[in-house]
Amino acid sequence: MIKVSIIIPVFNEINFIEEVLKKVNLKKKQLNLQIIVSDDGSNDGTESFLKNNKNLFDNLVRSENNEGKGSAIKKALLYSDGDVIIIQDSDLEYDPNDYDKILQPFIFSNADVVYGNRFGNNKFERVHYFSHRIANFALTILVNFFTNINFSDVECGFKAFKTSVLKNISLFEKSFGFEIEVTKKISKLNLKIFQVPVSYNGRSYSEGKKIKFIDALRALYCAVRY
Repeated sequence: MIKVSIIIPVFNEINFIEEVLKKVNLKKKQLNLQIIVSDDGSNDGTESFLKNNKNLFDNLVRSENNEGKGSAIKKALLYSDGDVIIIQDSDLEYDPNDYDKILQPFIFSNADVVYGNRFGNNKFERVHYFSHRIANFALTILVNFFTNINFSDVECGFKAFKTSVLKNISLFEKSFGFEIEVTKKISKLNLKIFQVPVSYNGRSYSEGKKIKFIDALRALYCAVRY
């Protein structure tokens, strides 16, 4: 059985972190998982919760200041010793029950990278912001144009990589720009990339969604820069 490192970047998710960790631990009963939480400077009680519930994860990385999702992932990479890494957001927009689907291309087709696709078939998707859908569609088209690869959802937070692949990519983006930077950089390598449909329970801003207009501008910059 392959070993899978689950990297969970978290910032101020006191309302969700316990539930997401419990759901990941349920999958740990079925799969060989290493659970790594990377706390990106939380100040809402998340840090205290993690310190008092170390039984829910294997490794904890703590940053004193909020630096961004990309930074949290890079720090967690130092502790990853699985064969495959799955990025699991800490807000439950993505369901750990989809791990089986994400891992299938690695197990049966020797995949190097697997992206989740929120807009495919065979899943559920919360009806959500039209502006976000348009922005994601435009970014995906732009990335596809530059890379000549037919991605469906480059901004999907559910991404998985062979550990050897991700650790050998030089990553610089500290924020949500990680999504585009890593996509552009894997596109330049001779890799087997797959995508699978995943469920998506997107949050509203009143529920704590953090991505903002400035992140869309950064993503656009990254699409051209890299």
